[in-house]
Formats: sequence, C-alpha cells, structure tokens
Amino acid sequence: MSITDPVADLLTRIRNANKAMLANAAIPYSRLKENIVIILEKEGYIKGYEVVGEGARKNIVVNLKYTAKKERVIEGLERVSKPGKRVYVGHDDIKKVKGGLGMAILSTPKGVVSDVSAKKDKVGGEWLCSVW
Repeated sequence: MSITDPVADLLTRIRNANKAMLANAAIPYSRLKENIVIILEKEGYIKGYEVVGEGARKNIVVNLKYTAKKERVIEGLERVSKPGKRVYVGHDDIKKVKGGLGMAILSTPKGVVSDVSAKKDKVGGEWLCSVW
C-alpha cells in the first residue's frame, strides 16, 4: 500500500493511539518520521521511541507519555504543510503555536528542527506540523 503523505500518516497514528490511551504506536519507518519523533522526544511530548525490524519491515515504536493523573501530554497534532499546499516560512515569520504553549516542527536546510531552534539559527523552511 502506498502512502501519499507519510507525515500525515505519522501524526494520525500518534493522534489515534493517544486518544485511545495506548502505551505505544507503531509507525512504518522513514528517516523524516524518525527526525520528527526525535524532536517530539526532545521537547517532552513522548517518553521515547525505538526502531524495530530490518529492511523494508522497519517500524518506529513511539512510547506515548501521560501525566500521573492519566491525562494526555499531547493535546493536539496538526499537519500544516500538505502535498497540495506547501507552507514555507522564513525565520521571522514563524508564529507561536497556541500562544507559545505548543511548538512547530520545520524541515530546513539544517535538517528537521523545532520552531525555537529555527529562530535561534535564523533559518526558515517548510512548516511540517504543529504540536500542543
């Protein structure tokens, strides 16, 4: 089965597992998806991740994070740049997500980075998604 938008697939699988309060979500592997998951881990939205399998059967298993009161850490995930309408921003045009409570993930010439890193490095790029 061919997936036309792998980033949207990643976000949907995490969103669905999060709503069902599952411990983890398995996602087909790609380097871009792994870079997005690394940022989610670094920013504290997920516990961690693990790459399992070999070759074409590789998967990323994302360990979702919940509070002690069984509340979700990730309240929302939104795909901003889509295959039919790409959204590019300069470092000056990066807007705060949910008034600074969330974050944006961008694909830049320096790799996949969070909005804070992009502003600090003064680099713009494609706005992949927002997380809050």
